[in-house]
Amino acid sequence: MISSVLVANRGEIACRIFRTCRELGIGTVAVHSDADADALHARVADTAVRLPGAAPADTYLRGDLVVKAALAAGADAVHPGYGFLSENAGFARAVRDAGLVWIGPPPEAIEAMASKTRAKRLMGLAPLDPAGVTEADLPVLVKAAAGGGGRGMRIVRRLQELRAALDGARAEAASAFGDGEVFVEPYLEHGRHVEVQILADTHGTVWPLGTRDCSLQRRHQKVIEEAPAPGLTKGLAEELRTLAVRAARAVSYTGAGTVEFLVADGRAHFLEMNTRLQVEHPVTEAVFGLDLVAEQIRVAEGHALGTEPPHARGHAVEARLYAEDPARDWAPQTGTLHRLAVPDGVRLDTGYTGGDTIGVHYDAMLAKVVAHAPTRAEAIRRLAGALESAVIHGPVTNRDLLVRSLRHEEFTAARMDTGFYDRHLGALTTPGPDPYAPLAAALADAHGRSRFGGWRNVPSQPQVKRYEMGGEEHEVRYRHTRDGLAADGVRVVHADARLVVLETDGVRRRFTVARYGDQVHVNTTRLTALPRFPDPVARLAPGSLVAPMPGTVVRIAEGLAEGATVQAGQGLVWVEAMKMQHLISAPAAGTLTALHARPGQQVEPGTVLAVVQETPS
Repeated sequence: MISSVLVANRGEIACRIFRTCRELGIGTVAVHSDADADALHARVADTAVRLPGAAPADTYLRGDLVVKAALAAGADAVHPGYGFLSENAGFARAVRDAGLVWIGPPPEAIEAMASKTRAKRLMGLAPLDPAGVTEADLPVLVKAAAGGGGRGMRIVRRLQELRAALDGARAEAASAFGDGEVFVEPYLEHGRHVEVQILADTHGTVWPLGTRDCSLQRRHQKVIEEAPAPGLTKGLAEELRTLAVRAARAVSYTGAGTVEFLVADGRAHFLEMNTRLQVEHPVTEAVFGLDLVAEQIRVAEGHALGTEPPHARGHAVEARLYAEDPARDWAPQTGTLHRLAVPDGVRLDTGYTGGDTIGVHYDAMLAKVVAHAPTRAEAIRRLAGALESAVIHGPVTNRDLLVRSLRHEEFTAARMDTGFYDRHLGALTTPGPDPYAPLAAALADAHGRSRFGGWRNVPSQPQVKRYEMGGEEHEVRYRHTRDGLAADGVRVVHADARLVVLETDGVRRRFTVARYGDQVHVNTTRLTALPRFPDPVARLAPGSLVAPMPGTVVRIAEGLAEGATVQAGQGLVWVEAMKMQHLISAPAAGTLTALHARPGQQVEPGTVLAVVQETPS
């Protein structure tokens, strides 16, 4: 029997595994980098072990350090979570060689499926030869052979773009996975991403635990997932389950895993097998009434699964909440998460709590929010409502995108595919934040001043405050009067530091206000208070290209130098932050008059990387 488990990962998945371990009476051991010394997963574990020496972004990839930590803490088992070590056969062997229980599939199964190219050949498929791709093959998808999470993926629609896509994918894959191998496969424009959760024991039983739809993806990263996948014919759903079991049996798989497919024109196309727990596993847990982590532990202890899996009930939908700013091309955001709370009735899996810092070194996902209900429509409505009323005080998030996506008619009618955001991202982000939020923020801030001499017997100029909201500046005006605060076009029913009530056309609206320095949250809208008079020194030279987030310069375009002629949209500098590479492109055709960026350089938001002087039209 396992008595103590070390989780070789961080954040949300570590906290989630610890929760199950506590319920089973199993001790917990966390590992952490120096950057994560005070992270939630390190605080909630029974024991926490520092992983020394490695850079924060690489710490959790050092299998040797993790094994030493497990032995030092007295753990007798290791759960890899779903980080890169979870699909590292060498790490699995090292855990076993150290006399520890490995809560995962056999190293041989990991090895067989670790490379997407090997996995395809195992299933009787073969990727395209990059050198042999022709116009007739387009569009194609360039993918990293190792790893996942959308890293090392590029869609190619024009043959002349293939070489650059291959080079970029290799560089990103090598940086993320330590393996620069990439391959090419056909890209199905209107396919759906459907996967099958499997669970297998050491006695030959394999459970196919239904289907999941993960078609809503942005930058090849899943955003919203659900179970079961809607709209599949009975025959197609059965085919997917059969193929998943076949893949598991082909490598003598044990534990939890996921087999992924692209479904188009009523046909299933095998993509890959992930030999680990998936981020979206909670929707399967909700539908089948299972704890997949508990099942993983039981399988690792040698227990047998039942003859048949439990019956599925209802529908579940999960949304991934990210700290990212749509006004800045969805750049990952850092800073303090002051408060995170969701209504009762939905599941929240997170690695953060109020007061925690979202750093630059790791993924920008804050939490997963999951709703389960008897029907798909009810589950969608419950999740959208919960997200809309959630309290999220901190960096900008994708909350509004999630709510609008869940309510989009294409999604509610189950007509979505992997091109959903290619078609709708602009429309889903165009609706602006609440137009009354800046006024409510200003009135809340003015509370108290009106009691201490703000009102004057002689009318004077209105008070003016400026806020940044949704990437734009907003100026609001209000007055202190004998009867209190007033503003044009609305009636101020009530205003204090935390609550403002405004009435327009006979309709009253309540605004809860919270302020953390210059950061202001009004209901679900986030604003930044700006100085009344902008600092003229802070203005940048025209054509300045700045870092959108803290990170590291990892690449400069080949041959790029000051004085070079550049074209509009040409990639100039690549910045890596939160495990993703972000391309900084020329905004217009012109001349590169300055190049400040250097490979390996650490940059902060607003750091000038280059300057492009636009060619007059």
